[in-house]
This record gives sequence, structure tokens and C-alpha cells, in this order.
Amino acid sequence: MVNIGETQTLEERIKILTEGAKYDVSCSSSNSARVAQKGQLGACHIAGVCHSFTADGRCISLIKLLMTNKCEFDCLYCVNRRSNDTPRASLTPREVCELIMGFYRRNYIEGLFLSSAVEKSPDHTMQLIIQTLTMLRKEYKFNGYIHIKAIPGASAHLIDLAATFADRMSVNIELPSETSLKLLAPQKKKEMLVSPMRQLSGVALSNAHTPRRLVKKIPAGQTTQMIIGASPDADGQIIRLTEALYRKFGLKRVYYSAYTPVNNDSRLPALPPDLRRENRLYQADWLLRFYGFDADELVPADRNFALDVDPKCDWALRNIDLFPVEINTASYDMLLRVPGIGVRNAFRIMQARKHSVLTFDSLKKMRVALTRALFFVTAAGEYRGIGDKPDLIRLRLTDKLPLLQNNNAPRQLSIFDNDIASVLSERNERNGLGDGKTGFGAGGYGAGAPSLSEFSEAALGGGDNPLLEYKADKARQSESFETLF
Repeated sequence: MVNIGETQTLEERIKILTEGAKYDVSCSSSNSARVAQKGQLGACHIAGVCHSFTADGRCISLIKLLMTNKCEFDCLYCVNRRSNDTPRASLTPREVCELIMGFYRRNYIEGLFLSSAVEKSPDHTMQLIIQTLTMLRKEYKFNGYIHIKAIPGASAHLIDLAATFADRMSVNIELPSETSLKLLAPQKKKEMLVSPMRQLSGVALSNAHTPRRLVKKIPAGQTTQMIIGASPDADGQIIRLTEALYRKFGLKRVYYSAYTPVNNDSRLPALPPDLRRENRLYQADWLLRFYGFDADELVPADRNFALDVDPKCDWALRNIDLFPVEINTASYDMLLRVPGIGVRNAFRIMQARKHSVLTFDSLKKMRVALTRALFFVTAAGEYRGIGDKPDLIRLRLTDKLPLLQNNNAPRQLSIFDNDIASVLSERNERNGLGDGKTGFGAGGYGAGAPSLSEFSEAALGGGDNPLLEYKADKARQSESFETLF
């Protein structure tokens, strides 16, 4: 450990401590609605206000800062681990307050993300953070957004006191299993992480029954972060842990950070993971929170997500028997499971079909991603996909199959064709669809499709819902997920 704090200028210390905070990604827009008050500086807008940009173009609203990078812990993956030979620095609560107020008055920032390494002990570090927050709120009258990191192992009363000053708190799990925690962060115990999360979830539960303007503690809730690729834990384990955290602790967000090699150790991977893993986990996270999926549906516990297609497409290809669905009669839940249709467009479809029959042109005007959706839907009986061929659909989705290999690609009518029906019949015979006629008979891709008048009369969410039978079958097969780690 290189401790040269006595010879460093304030600017040098700030540079060290902001550099050390860049690996923590568990912060985003505020989601806090504290309004401006007379005699105080700053306000929290629920959508967050962004005034700064990082080197790679990301817009941020917070200054991310460590109180200190002097750490008593020796986590193998951390740049601030005790055994690292790296410059160390600290800031006093007064220095942090002066820095924040100076930046705020210059309109550089709108809020603060404050974390810290564990100096001396968890309680000592937490007390320094609380002292900083108290000065900011009471002495400097700062009313802006503050997100702080709860220190693992800190006393419950200190966690509760910090929650009265912060808009959001995070307790980073970092590793998805207790086995990995023991191997890579031996000084951290499972209960040190789970206990403050459980405590903060109780605060969030009481907030849910309180008007927003009267919420006093962490109105923006709590978050956490997991490192991806530092341990051998599979995506299936990670996404199941994520689901449990949302359901048991009511977290606002779970963030994922691809492992970055900053230390040389035989127990750590030499190379970072494929960044698509991080992207796939974020996509699966949204499927859990907004699309009604369960972790068991998305990927087996011992497997990683497919890298060539997103989790929603992968699920659809594995359950191709549920498709295609007719957009004019499919339920809202089923529309959410169609690749290329998001939450907004699913709602738009439900509203629009009350007034008219929807076609592929209608979907195009709604800006549905037809490059994905057309393989899984019919519109007024019309199907533009390539049938029950998940392997070919996967190739098309990944741009590995040229368009000309699509049997349904448009082709010039020949003067030797008797009529359009013969063209349709030929196409369907090649695809193994329909009864060899027009595709709208028994067994065809439009089999069972109602008439246009029946489409117009379809009730909201009406029609057959194969998703209900599918979900019931999955519920019978699934095993309960009892533990977090």
C-alpha cells in the first residue's frame, strides 16, 4: 500500500478517489421527487437531470466519489484491495461538502454518488459518510440527489441513520454465490451483505404505503451490483439470484458489471468476459421486471445466455410451438413475449385493434421491429415468416442466412403461372405448411384464423391463449428457489 496522502494536493486526491469509484455502476437517474425548498440548494427531479458526459459519451448526473481508498479488506478483484501497491488518499467530510457545493454552483453536477473503501472498520467508515451527509443536508442546505453505498458489516442503527439523509442506498452483493464470496472476498460474509439489504427492504415496504411527499428515508429505494465473469457462476445462477432479490427485498435495480482484470492472481480469470454476457443479463433483467418472464423460463441454472440472439428471441425459438400468434386476437401477456414487440407497442396494439383490423402495415407504422416479429406473428391471417423452422429463423435473426434463401421472399409472377393461388400453393408446399392450397386451410399457417368480421369483434385480450397452458405446465415443473446464494 502506497500512502502518500500527506504530500498530495486536493486535486490529486480527488483524481485518485474518482478513479477508484468508476468501477461501481449501481447508480442511475434519481427516481426521487423531493422538491425545491426555500433557503436550500438543489432539488430532485424524478427523472434525474444530466449535465455531465463521460469519455465514451454516456450522460451522467452524479459525481462518483470515494471517501477513501484505504481498505482493510483484501478482495481479489478490487483495485483498492489492501495488498495492492497503489496510491492511497482520503477526503474529510468538510472537503467532500465543499467539493460538492462548488461543483453544484458551477452547474457541473446535480447530485452525488458517495462510496468508500473500509477504513479501520465498517462502523468507522459509515460514521464518516453519515457525518458528510449531515453537513450537506443541514449545514450546507443541499437538497439535491444523494446516493450512498452502505458499508458491509456496519451496525444496523448506522444504516438506518444514513437512510434518513440519502435518496437511494446500495449494498453490493458483487459475487453471485457464497462459494465465490469465500474464494474471492474471504473477509466478507453472506450475512454482512444480506442483513442491510433486508433492513432497507423494510424501509422500502413502509414507503410503499406513504405518500411520496411524506417519505423520509431512501425515497428512491435500494440497488445492488454483481460482477460478471470474475467467478465461474453461470448466467442461470445470476438471473435466479436477481429474481429472488427483486421479489424478497423489493430492489429498484440490479446492476451488472463485466469483470475487469486489474490484479494479477491465479484465482482470477486472466481475460475479461465477453461483454455480450453483461448485455444479455440486462436484457433478461428487463424481461423479469416488465415482461412477465420467470428466471426458470429464460435459461437453465447451470448455463449462460446465448450470445447470438437476445433472451427473448431465444425463449421464442425454444417454444416455437406457441407461435405464430395472431396480433388481432392474442392476449396482452402473449404479445409481450413476441420478439420485436415491447411494452409500449403491445399496449398500442391492444388499443388499436379495438377500432380496426391490424395488418403488417399497421405494425410498421407503430414501429414494431418487424425484422424479428414477422417470424412469430400473423396479421389478419397473413404470415411472412419461414414456418416452424427455429434453426433457420435463428440464422435469419443473426444475419447469417441471406435473404434470397428465404422461400417466402418476393418473386416475379410468371406468365406461365395459372393464378396467384398456384404461387401460394407452391410456396406452402416448399415450407411444409398448409394443405397445399392457399395456406388458409386445415393445418396451414392461417389455420383457425377468424374472418375479418370476427377480427373486428374480437374482445380486448380475446382469443385462444396458449401462454396460460404453457405457464401452468412450467409451474408444475419448476422447483422453488429457496436461498439467495
